[in-house]
Amino acid sequence: MALRTLATVSALLLSMAPAVAQTGSTLSQVRQRGTLNCGVPPGVPGFGMQGASGTWQGLEVDIRRAIAAAVLGSAQRANFTPLSSQARFPALQSSQVDVLTRAVTWTQSRDTQLGFNFGPVTFYDGQGFLVRRTASIRSAQDLQGSAICTFSGSTSEANLADWARANKVNYSVVLVDKPDAMSAAYEEGRCAAMSTDASQLIGLLTTLRAPGEHQVLPDRISKEPLAPVVRHGDEQWTEIVRWTIFALIEAEELGVTAANAEAMLTSENASIRRLLGATGDHGQMMGLDQRWAFHAIQQVGNYGEIFDRNLGTRSAIGLARGVNDQWSRGGLMYAPPIR
Repeated sequence: MALRTLATVSALLLSMAPAVAQTGSTLSQVRQRGTLNCGVPPGVPGFGMQGASGTWQGLEVDIRRAIAAAVLGSAQRANFTPLSSQARFPALQSSQVDVLTRAVTWTQSRDTQLGFNFGPVTFYDGQGFLVRRTASIRSAQDLQGSAICTFSGSTSEANLADWARANKVNYSVVLVDKPDAMSAAYEEGRCAAMSTDASQLIGLLTTLRAPGEHQVLPDRISKEPLAPVVRHGDEQWTEIVRWTIFALIEAEELGVTAANAEAMLTSENASIRRLLGATGDHGQMMGLDQRWAFHAIQQVGNYGEIFDRNLGTRSAIGLARGVNDQWSRGGLMYAPPIR
């Protein structure tokens, strides 16, 4: 979030807190409503975007479907609301959405001053730059004196200013509020580069008129751990979101997939049986059905399946797993045991 807006947003959210606290637990609201309301990016390929048929798809969309399956028994009971950078936090605090996955970077100020709880990181990223191949720009330093497009009210805006100041790079900023607006400004020549999370840039590159004429530079100017966000003060809901994501990560490590989840119910592996609810009462500990994780995995898939179809080898983006791979393969994805 841009530093100049943090205090204003914080005051607004804190003023909303008493009304939110009186509405009851999030789990009971979701069950009574029969749907999970989710805040998602307004058109980021690979993370959250509507297809031609109007169906939402993306890594963050699928993870929210998994939460809906764990809580309500059906991944189809997730509703998606596209939110701009400025609208996402007020929408969560005012209970317009139950969980926010709108490309939110986990930062100390958001975790403490704004009164939110973060779930596990679902994608480790870093801010980069997308430029034209014909521009003779080989590194971020070559952007000296250039106009750069980025999102208003986001960590990207503040990161860009910090990086430019530290590296003595003069630039002018073109602020936008949506991914399609940034792509349009870039293609119209209003900026020489787009700067935001590198994964988003790779996705946006595929939507440009001539993708082969553009490239994402190797430079990374920040750490961007992206994670779901829920309201502070409802620990049960925080635990549900946290452990549903951990279940997806654990399922990949244990080899449990959407296709074999049913057969794995009779596995001799005690960790698999606990994960799927064949033994133990781990769902009941959170107020959920015993098969909470089974529903999520069978209907949506494990973390690796979700990654591959939206960002990886089975997608148009073709992004390598890198640090988002399992810890056993050199990545950072690691789930505490369900026991």
